[in-house]
Amino acid sequence: MARMAHPDEAQVYEAETHGVAVRVVTSYLPDQSEPPKRWVWAYQIEIENRGQTTVQLVSRRWIITDGQGRVEEVEGPGVVGEQPVLHPGQSHSYVSGCPLGTPSGSMVGSYRMQVEGGEAFDAAIPAFSLDLPGARRTVN
Repeated sequence: MARMAHPDEAQVYEAETHGVAVRVVTSYLPDQSEPPKRWVWAYQIEIENRGQTTVQLVSRRWIITDGQGRVEEVEGPGVVGEQPVLHPGQSHSYVSGCPLGTPSGSMVGSYRMQVEGGEAFDAAIPAFSLDLPGARRTVN
């Protein structure tokens, strides 16, 4: 899809819930953006099972806030058409995108994880900023 920022030049956001770590790296996509009406970011997610039991990602929930405080909630099954199963020590990565009508914003959310033979829980997706390169990084 797009060249992801080199880790040295990107902010990495991370959260861990019940042994499931979620890391996010964002990249602004100027070639897909159309200022002053549309700005587009890619976000790369890595989900790592640091726990002792197998889990499956069954659904996602996002809260997307633009630079003017407008909020959009997105829920649905899996991620990019998949519901990955993660055995202890395994990880799953994917890239997706987010268009906004403002030049900045933020995202936060959770993945519904089903534990093999057990309960389900919500793994936190850390809040992360969508900022133009060179802009001050803040999580709204």
